[in-house]
Amino acid sequence: MWLKIFVLRIFPYIYLAMTKLLTFILLCFFCTELNAQVAPIDTVPAIIHHQTENGVTKFTSELRPLRAIAGAPAPFYTYFWEFGDGGFSFEENPSHIFTRYDSIMVRLFATNNYDDGKRPPTRPKPIVRPPITPKPATKPMLAANGEPSLFKMGGNIEMKTNCMPKPGDDMMLVFGYRNKAENGQQNLNGTIAILYNDVEFSNNNFELAAARTYHNEKKSELKPLLNTAFSNKKSQEPIYYASLGDNLNLPNTLSPAEKVLLKDQAKAFRSQQSWKFENLAQNEERFVFMHFKTTPEMLKDTNAVVRISGAFIPDNPLVETEFFNLELQIVASHDPNKMVLRKSRMNYRLTGKNRELTYKVRFQNTGKGPAKKIDVGVNISEVFDPSTLKIVKTKPEVVNCDSAYANQSCMKTFFSADSVHFVFTNIYLPGMQQKGVNDADSTQGFVEYKIRFKEKPPKLPIKSGAAIVFDKNEPIYTNRAVGRFKMGLSPGLIIGYGFPFETDNGNYLNHKNVVLGATLSPYASHRYYWQLELYFNSFNERTYQVPIGTQVRKDTVINNVAYQIMDKQLYKTTKVATINAVPLQMRYNLHKYVGVGAGALVAIDMYNRSSSELRYKLRTQNASGTVTDVNLNRAMDELKENFSEVRTSFFADVQLGLVRVGPALGLRYIYDPKTNNNRMTTYVSWKF
Repeated sequence: MWLKIFVLRIFPYIYLAMTKLLTFILLCFFCTELNAQVAPIDTVPAIIHHQTENGVTKFTSELRPLRAIAGAPAPFYTYFWEFGDGGFSFEENPSHIFTRYDSIMVRLFATNNYDDGKRPPTRPKPIVRPPITPKPATKPMLAANGEPSLFKMGGNIEMKTNCMPKPGDDMMLVFGYRNKAENGQQNLNGTIAILYNDVEFSNNNFELAAARTYHNEKKSELKPLLNTAFSNKKSQEPIYYASLGDNLNLPNTLSPAEKVLLKDQAKAFRSQQSWKFENLAQNEERFVFMHFKTTPEMLKDTNAVVRISGAFIPDNPLVETEFFNLELQIVASHDPNKMVLRKSRMNYRLTGKNRELTYKVRFQNTGKGPAKKIDVGVNISEVFDPSTLKIVKTKPEVVNCDSAYANQSCMKTFFSADSVHFVFTNIYLPGMQQKGVNDADSTQGFVEYKIRFKEKPPKLPIKSGAAIVFDKNEPIYTNRAVGRFKMGLSPGLIIGYGFPFETDNGNYLNHKNVVLGATLSPYASHRYYWQLELYFNSFNERTYQVPIGTQVRKDTVINNVAYQIMDKQLYKTTKVATINAVPLQMRYNLHKYVGVGAGALVAIDMYNRSSSELRYKLRTQNASGTVTDVNLNRAMDELKENFSEVRTSFFADVQLGLVRVGPALGLRYIYDPKTNNNRMTTYVSWKF
């Protein structure tokens, strides 16, 4: 019976519920698979292929398709290969000769230029020894490891990155050091160090995720070695500066005055890593590979320039200590054509007519053939004086066309209404896609110049951009380099008449009092800004009589002496300490002589003390009939309160005078919505 009921009545509901559950699970699985199929292609890692023949391993790769940015040049990849044995390459399809195969992991870091997606993730690939084959009839050419030399500036140390730093992205750095013949040492011991995260920036820009060494370098401590190096070595110590894309022939040597700054080099960075090296043979080159994570908190200003400094400190005091500073521009996207303003954050208080700014425009020929003419057009802000423009250096390094002979490589500079053009003529700049071009540095160039202000500029952002034309192609527009002024603080004094409010038994009184206070605001603001005001404490003490009704003469006894109460009065004393502040005030300078503002004035009774006292007039008569009057005071209850009352008023005002920096006269209308109390006050302020 029960079985029949279960089969006919209950089982259909269970079957229906199980069917719905199974359908739901299948739908979830299908949606998951569908999401996986349409997952962003940014997550597809780089796939490495290799083939070894006659001892030479050739590498190729598979990368996700590029997505072009509207209006930008055709996107392309740049490559950095780390072979896992101390070798590297920046070629697209490099070849390498492995001398060992123990724990070899090859990595490819591909950078997507002019692409609106993320960089393909890196997936290391292990390389194993290929099967033994008959010995080839001819030896493989050593040119198989034909990576162009990293050392292009003539020193013992040099660094190069695979890209400019992008917030939240990865960056690889090759740290090369060597024992050049000029050192006069057969073998050399010493220390190498990397310094990063400039102290001038509030946030760390980099995190060193990994550092891979291949010549038994051992971690060490940098600070004691730096102190020894600077105190013992008296020879001239060169320091080299480079930016990604620079290819200079000679190092920049510091002047004697600048050499004094070497001792403070390590203090300019918050983060340090160092390694001890040994037995560095003459002319031997070694490389350390550093994987940096650029923090999301990195500067939001993508025109800012950050530094990474490398140090080469040999143990031999006869060999010079060297630093190599790598200047890197923070970017929002990977683009080889960039405009940079060095030291883009300026102190407005110290900025005047003679302040000189340094701009640098980088460009790269990404085409399939060489460029013979390059026109770099830069718009000049109206705050600059074009007659002060001075070219610092260029790449390719050329002469001025005014002094060039026929068909000589040169550069012509001319001005238009609001721009300047730097035109490279009769040059040869190879293209990245040109056959036989493997060195990306050879396809890059730049022009660096300095310019001064006409006069002290307004405290507003200074924007400039460039358009680059290769031969007769369409112009390529760079980012906008923006110079900004640091906020700076401007303290000030304020003397007001007619405010703030005072207290009398909880009521507001319109005393025409004079108050002294201080202000704090951004320095020399040209537009909107916030301002704080704080006034010195006002102290009010008052004693007053309180009526107690009709007095009736009474008899009393004090110390066994009979008295008659002739009069009795009640007095109250209040002591109030009040602090007045303007915690919220928005101001706007309409002109350098006129400013307006609005905000809230807060008065707080920090201390409130009230006490009562009965004052008696007594009369007594002795046995001989002599009458004597006596005054007697009797203290009553005392009440103390802290922060007893807070009163808020609103105001609007106008200032006339030197409203940015200097003296000004203000008129302020104050209104208290609680009591409908309103008044017009005046004040004088002086900002420093």
